[in-house]
Amino acid sequence: MTEAAWEAEWDRVLWKKKSYPDNYVPKSFLSSLSRNSNFVPYTYWYLVRASCAISQHLATIFIFLAVFIQLNESRLDARVLIWMSIGAFITGYALWELVDCRSDSKTSTGANHAKAMKSSILVFLALMALSPVLRTLTAATSSDSIWALSAGLFVLSALLADYTPLRAYIHHQERLTSVLSMNAAISSAVVLASRLPDDQSVFALMLFSVQLFALFPILRRRLQTGPGFLQGFVTLSLCGSSVRLAASVSRIGTCLVFISLSFVMFVGPGVLIWAQKYKNEIRGTWDPAVPVLNKPDRFGVTP
Repeated sequence: MTEAAWEAEWDRVLWKKKSYPDNYVPKSFLSSLSRNSNFVPYTYWYLVRASCAISQHLATIFIFLAVFIQLNESRLDARVLIWMSIGAFITGYALWELVDCRSDSKTSTGANHAKAMKSSILVFLALMALSPVLRTLTAATSSDSIWALSAGLFVLSALLADYTPLRAYIHHQERLTSVLSMNAAISSAVVLASRLPDDQSVFALMLFSVQLFALFPILRRRLQTGPGFLQGFVTLSLCGSSVRLAASVSRIGTCLVFISLSFVMFVGPGVLIWAQKYKNEIRGTWDPAVPVLNKPDRFGVTP
């Protein structure tokens, strides 16, 4: 039997009895080969906007470290930090309401306002009561161990943080990595607060850490669904504040903060754009079909 007859008879099954060998492959087998058929290239500014969430999280860590150093060196009054934390809470709550109003969300009710206020008061009182305990928590531990532990916990927090948007009209269950990220950041704040000299400074730093690592990540994810200019304003404000606070602590630290934030926001997206040309996804008729039930939007959220 000729090869032309084999090619006409060939079928992509092995359970049928055929006249040609099982390892026979016709010349037309690769005719339907496609490369990067489902690949949609990213644009540079889209990736810059997507990296704002990472930059915001890193900026909050740098801000917290700078505030801790100033408190530890008695260059910042704890009472000023307490009022700044209260003002930041009011501002963040107003931003949340603004984004909800623009998205026509009906989640903001009087009951939710009362619940948020009650929870805030309970956290405030709990931190005030625990401040004397936290101040002496690591009295028997050397400072070198505390610095290493806090650095490792902050790195873990940045790696495990959830940077996906948060839709108001969809019920989201917090991911395990997101919970671990918050716990790591709060734990690092606890061990650093235990090195402060007085209870008022411990209370102020812990209240500030709750704002940055427990409440702000929720607001950050919510802002990703809001107007682009609002997210850009928050990102620039946090990055500028982190660089300015680092400048008051150390010149080397300022350079490290600036380089880290610049790499995440501008260099990283450029590297990804450059690497796209090496993407080579080969698909053919031999691949199983992949059903697409809910097509995600540009930020990877399925409706």
